[in-house]
Amino acid sequence: MNNKIRVMLVDDHAVVRSGLSAFLSVNSDLELVGEAENGQQAVARAGLLQPDVILMDLMMPVMDGIAATQAIKRQHPAIQIVALTSFQEDELVQNALRAGAIGYLMKNVTARELAAAIRSAKAGKMTLSSEAAQALVRANQQAQEPESLTEREREVLKLMVEGLNNAEIAERLVVSLSTVKYHISNILGKLGVDNRVSAVTLAIQRRMV
Repeated sequence: MNNKIRVMLVDDHAVVRSGLSAFLSVNSDLELVGEAENGQQAVARAGLLQPDVILMDLMMPVMDGIAATQAIKRQHPAIQIVALTSFQEDELVQNALRAGAIGYLMKNVTARELAAAIRSAKAGKMTLSSEAAQALVRANQQAQEPESLTEREREVLKLMVEGLNNAEIAERLVVSLSTVKYHISNILGKLGVDNRVSAVTLAIQRRMV
């Protein structure tokens, strides 16, 4: 019984595919079952070859790796895809993982690390390069940070913290009541709360004013 992990390589550079092929040949539990030089080929061949794991370059002609990953995962959910790229931009990392990749590695990864990532992917476990992990941390931090308030919204929030009602804020800032309501609505939305008490509490906790 063949228990080898079936691997497909997708990269538009023949020299990269050749190097990866040589790497796979020295690992007794890994088997190269096919190659593709662009995303479109990868989508077509994934269905025919049914690899366990695909090593997917992201920047390729005809169809890029993210689009290919999305298409393959939609058609063949059991196939695991590891992005193997030279690029570490935050958006690229997020898009690759959102498309369904279970790993994100840089091309300067060691042979030992790559083999471990392939085995982890087959087992359904995620592997991220340190660069990719940092990109996810940054994305998570940005998602948790409230959208920045404008200078006028900060003025309104400060007056809310001081306990002024809408009419008093309008009088203090010499604006209409509807303008104050508009600003407060924006403040609540940006802070992710649904009432002014919560907004004031959050403002005090975070020392926003």
